[in-house]
Amino acid sequence: MPWSDLVAIAGIALATTAICGGLGVVALLMLRRASVVVQVCALVLAAIVSVVASMVGVANQMYLSEHDLTVAVAVAAISGVVSLGLVAVLGWLVARNSRALSHAARRIAEGERLDSAGRYSNSELNALADELVRTSAKLAESREREERIAASRRELVAWISHDLRTPLAGIRAMAEALEDGIAPDPARYHRQMRMQVDQLSSMVDDLFELSKIDSDALHLSLKEVSLSDVVSDTVADLRPASRGRDIRIEAPVAEDVVVTVDPRELSRAIGNLLMNAIQHTPDGSPITVAVDLVDDLAMVSVIDEGGGLDEADLERVFEPAWRGSKARTPSLLDGSSGGAGLGLAIVKGIMNAHRGEVAVRNVPGGCRFDLLLPRDASLSA
Repeated sequence: MPWSDLVAIAGIALATTAICGGLGVVALLMLRRASVVVQVCALVLAAIVSVVASMVGVANQMYLSEHDLTVAVAVAAISGVVSLGLVAVLGWLVARNSRALSHAARRIAEGERLDSAGRYSNSELNALADELVRTSAKLAESREREERIAASRRELVAWISHDLRTPLAGIRAMAEALEDGIAPDPARYHRQMRMQVDQLSSMVDDLFELSKIDSDALHLSLKEVSLSDVVSDTVADLRPASRGRDIRIEAPVAEDVVVTVDPRELSRAIGNLLMNAIQHTPDGSPITVAVDLVDDLAMVSVIDEGGGLDEADLERVFEPAWRGSKARTPSLLDGSSGGAGLGLAIVKGIMNAHRGEVAVRNVPGGCRFDLLLPRDASLSA
């Protein structure tokens, strides 16, 4: 066949296909709210019509005989009907799978956790189903975490309400006694009122610190400091509150460790752990503060001999307002409960801000808390 005839045939086919394709696009736009089965059938039908119209156009230009045209149209029609049937079946399967996935998504939205979303007709839908199952698990874990946080906040409010009322009631009673002139020892009353005010101030400070942590408003002033200096200064500050307990510092490599931290916040974290240990360590038992390098981490450990924690409590010790048998953070003045149970939650928040971790475990005779700072925050001197 001459090239001129091939070019003519190609032009006729191209023009006819463009017209049929344009009509198919219009049909798809009109059917954009219809089922995917209808849309796919319309697309296949447009392709079949395009083929038949192209052959008719070629036949009209005398490039195809009447006999050949009849044969070609018959073949195209039969193939088209079969193709439409296959496409309709495939579309029905896709639509059914889509409805099943939509139902699974609604179940997830209603709070149900999916163990399986079923198996489907192709790998893409199966991958989507597997992703829905994973999303369901993550959402369920998130809901459980939110429920724990909400319960912890309710518990915190309840404890704060109780612990604020206790010193306030004491202050009021002593103030009334002083006002009425019936206080047998005014100087002692004044001293006790100051102690109660200091306890309230400590609780308010803890609440303010925790609110900054929860709102990501804790801004660190990072400096390169000696870890041994931070630990030594913190221990020295808290010795008056130790009630005679022996606080030992073990730092075989402390002189070689420099950390990039906020010294004030890190000291507060160590101090909270020390006060927790002081409260739970019997008289005469030592408290050990160890400084070390472990792999890529700088570590400060506070080890007490207070008998350890219940295994069930180990997962909750860093929750706000958590309390075991007693509050974990005593007053600096008399060792009484600091009340709010926020000390360990603040420790966790401070370590998170430093991109570090805090861990707890029971050891023979007591409990061990480890503050871990990442390697990029510790530089060997």
